[in-house]
Amino acid sequence: EDLPAVTERVLRRAGYDVVFPPGLDAQCCGQPFDSKGHAATADAKASELEEALRAASEGGQLPIVFDTSPCAYRMKQALQDRLPVFDLAEFLHDHVLPRLTIRRADAPVAVHPVCSIRKMGLESKLEAVARACATRVTVPADVTCCGWAGDRGFTFPELNAHALRALPGSLPAGCSAGYSTSRTCEIGLSEHAGVNYRSIVYLVDACSAG
Repeated sequence: EDLPAVTERVLRRAGYDVVFPPGLDAQCCGQPFDSKGHAATADAKASELEEALRAASEGGQLPIVFDTSPCAYRMKQALQDRLPVFDLAEFLHDHVLPRLTIRRADAPVAVHPVCSIRKMGLESKLEAVARACATRVTVPADVTCCGWAGDRGFTFPELNAHALRALPGSLPAGCSAGYSTSRTCEIGLSEHAGVNYRSIVYLVDACSAG
């Protein structure tokens, strides 16, 4: 299932109504443009998204949850607390898990805090979400940036391969699932780890009940 569908299901299971901003398919935080040095375009897209989020959140009365960390980080920087923005791992930890009944999984899982999670200081919350849902959680200490670098992993795969060279040997025996908070990072992680990496919300979905 697509990430937005799983995220919406988990939020609704926790008792939240879910509102999507208007024109969502044309909205962007601006990160892809900023990464290419197009700062003016990036800022224009962030401003457009701010107005859409302001309308959808009733002027900031509702929490705004991003389901991928680079976008959450970008908008937290752009908005400067003008609207209540949450990274998905942060919102799961602070507001969703307390509303759910969790059945912890016994199989070992791996967790990768992406660069934007680290920049927001949310590594401990991401790991705490995983540990609430699984009895055996590994966060490989020798693996930091995955090397995908936005979209560079598509065109310079050697960056990704070098950054993740220690990953396979850092995973515990029997590990068959990995979790993170950025789809592009998860592509590279899955390729080099030999296990499938997905958003942390998939683990919460699998282990929770209303």
